Amino acid sequence: MQNELEELEHRASEPQFWDDTENSQRVLQRTKTLQNKIENYRTLLKDCEDTLTLVELGLDEKDDTVLEEVISGFESIESRYERLRLETLMRGEYDNNNAIITLHAGAGGTEAMDWVQMLFRMYTRWAEKNDFAVRVLDMLEGDEAGIKSVTISISGDYAYGYLRSEKGVHRLVRISPFDSSGRRHTSFASMDVMPELDDSVEVDINPDDLKMDVYRASGAGGQHVNKTSSAVRITHIPTGIIVACQNERSQLQNREMAMKMLKAKLLEKKEREQAEKLSQIQGEQMDIAWGSQIRSYVFCPYTMVKDHRTNYEDGNVQKVMDGEIDAFIQAYLSM
Repeated sequence: MQNELEELEHRASEPQFWDDTENSQRVLQRTKTLQNKIENYRTLLKDCEDTLTLVELGLDEKDDTVLEEVISGFESIESRYERLRLETLMRGEYDNNNAIITLHAGAGGTEAMDWVQMLFRMYTRWAEKNDFAVRVLDMLEGDEAGIKSVTISISGDYAYGYLRSEKGVHRLVRISPFDSSGRRHTSFASMDVMPELDDSVEVDINPDDLKMDVYRASGAGGQHVNKTSSAVRITHIPTGIIVACQNERSQLQNREMAMKMLKAKLLEKKEREQAEKLSQIQGEQMDIAWGSQIRSYVFCPYTMVKDHRTNYEDGNVQKVMDGEIDAFIQAYLSM
């Protein structure tokens, strides 16, 4: 890691480095990521030494009042160590990129739309707790309550590397607040995630294959909302992929972000097709059906969140819904 950082810093010192804007941006971003990782490691090492010194002091002075501080210190060190360890293992081509996630309501009507809103809050809270920046790109609210679909950008180091573990169908079991008879309902929502790609990643898109619609943005606030047709929806005709963005300040910015989303979806589709082709050659069958939930969130008759891929469980469902999903992510990435 240190050697790679030194090599990048050497490249940045060359006069011709700044002639290539895209290349220089990638190198500077990678340099910043490595510098942050090294600084986090050094901070973790220092905190370990300080906590061990506190333990020795408590033993020498026979002072058990430091016990609570020592336990808190070790818990913090353990959590940060695990995060650093996982980031070191993230070697995917796009793991360090920002992430764009989309939540869609599935079976369950209004209950499913409320479930999307709950997941939206969960991922937003998780991002804020981990110092990621969150931006809503597009949102379609439910007719009665909840959200039909929402697309958000989560920006920060390894955002995609962490969130790619969350892709799939999420299942909710609870007593529905929308059912006057108080019956238990099962609802589904899908979570899709893709890396945000910069302009250096080339994806061949024929302009003739695109259909662009503009419409008035919906939502609260902003002098342009509901006044100008700034929202953009792009349809890629050959694949039927549709992307939309409405929360940027202008139609041009919405179009640029929508094109980024389309590029990422087309790249993801290409990689998925290659993986499926490889699995057929190997004689394996990949299940990418809608009904294959990755995780269940049970509020009734007991409380439990269970990941069906790793079998990791947490009985405190409210804590999970408040954004405490790191243990699920770690279990998947360590699998």
